[in-house]
Amino acid sequence: MVKVGSSSLARPGGGLDGAALERVVEQVEALWSRDHPAVLVSSGAVAAGIPALGIAERPRDLPGLQVAAAVGQGRLIERYSAEFGKRDRVVGQVLLTRDVLAHRSQYLHARGALERMLAIGVVPVVNENDTVVVDELKLGDNDRLAAIVSHLVAAGMLIILTDTGGFYSDDPRLSDNAALLPAVRHTDEVLDELWKRSGVGALGSGGVATKVAAARMAAWSGIPTVIADAADPHATARAIEGDEIGTWVAPHDSRLSARKLWIAFGLPAEGVITIDDGAATALRERGGSLLAVGVTDVAGEFAATAAVEVVNQSGVLLGKGLAGMSAAEIRSSAGQHTSVAGGEVIHRDDLVVLA
Repeated sequence: MVKVGSSSLARPGGGLDGAALERVVEQVEALWSRDHPAVLVSSGAVAAGIPALGIAERPRDLPGLQVAAAVGQGRLIERYSAEFGKRDRVVGQVLLTRDVLAHRSQYLHARGALERMLAIGVVPVVNENDTVVVDELKLGDNDRLAAIVSHLVAAGMLIILTDTGGFYSDDPRLSDNAALLPAVRHTDEVLDELWKRSGVGALGSGGVATKVAAARMAAWSGIPTVIADAADPHATARAIEGDEIGTWVAPHDSRLSARKLWIAFGLPAEGVITIDDGAATALRERGGSLLAVGVTDVAGEFAATAAVEVVNQSGVLLGKGLAGMSAAEIRSSAGQHTSVAGGEVIHRDDLVVLA
């Protein structure tokens, strides 16, 4: 699995950098030629649409972004088709949305389509459907999308090509003391610090924070992540050969089941449940269900079976699951024994503990 962002593909001011795009194609082709069929998750639709619209910079308003994406997506896939065609590779465009991934049946259909494309030798080129996805367009979360697709196709590795070449202890553009972090665990506190300090680029809408989130998502799928320099023409080959390149993010020791991975990362959360310290300890150490007696607060309005996040009193994310009750029912039963509350807030089979 290879992901490349807009900042690594775009020219200053907008438009695609032909040499950069060709370099990405060569890297993906290198994986296929080594019997590693790879999916390419590529940003760049908005950047590709800017010159066609005759504007000087990335639009700042939502309709402008949607129009640029609509115009640029065709140009982006056309360039990929032409470059892969020179190498006798056929590409297939796959536009996904959070809504598609939030429905289990559509999630499985997407997986089936991607698996069939890889089996018959078609290179899937995946992007968000930025023309219609409002919240995803504002977040620019193709890193997260790449992690989800990595799980969909059971990827052996997620390689994120970026213009910074890895995770650094500080912003290398601002600090002379910034040191490359060659290897980290997805639980390391340094990633929390990077996430908090992350900014975004002018032509891309992601940043270090989204890459940290993607690496952690992949880790829970049992998939290692490599953050590498998009300008290195051999980055992907070096990554799969085990060379020290960029930043290696080690995966979790054991992977979640497909269903729980879908709950954790395929579904958008519709609310937040805050629990006390006793309930937090029970979830982490005993793996039980979440009971009403440990609930202290509920944020959001949601129905039973909705995906919700579970946090401790400090707001730290502990897990995610499918609510066994509506928000109103949880509020009315908070702090009560299960026999009085009328059931479990989240059953253990529907709960993913991420802490």
